[in-house]
Amino acid sequence: MTHLPQLVVLLAAALVFATIVLTGRARMKYGIKAPAVTGHPGFERAYRVQMNTLEQTVLFLPVLWLAAAYGHPAWAGLLGLIWLIGRTWYIFSYLNNPVRRGPPFGLAMLAWLLLFVLAAWGVGRLLLSPA
Repeated sequence: MTHLPQLVVLLAAALVFATIVLTGRARMKYGIKAPAVTGHPGFERAYRVQMNTLEQTVLFLPVLWLAAAYGHPAWAGLLGLIWLIGRTWYIFSYLNNPVRRGPPFGLAMLAWLLLFVLAAWGVGRLLLSPA
């Protein structure tokens, strides 16, 4: 369990890559020529999924590492898995029916918030402990 955060990082990288593939396929399927990012709604959903996942991953990874290093690696890894589940659910929801993206987005954000608290607690302990 102490190495779970490392697995989560690999899975997060695979998830971001999967969104790149989804967007590329949608670009070809709907004939959207680069650099355009608008056109068919199916492409636009794939593109938004990719961008939103990338935006969220930028926030997720440093907090995951801080929580793993200074909080508790097993809890950080479990929360990271919940974040991944939420993001994966979000991707499928957004692609199929964007109106239903709320609950998976909320799950991923809750996992991130708990990771943030774990990281802040760990860093705070470190800063407040005698040197």
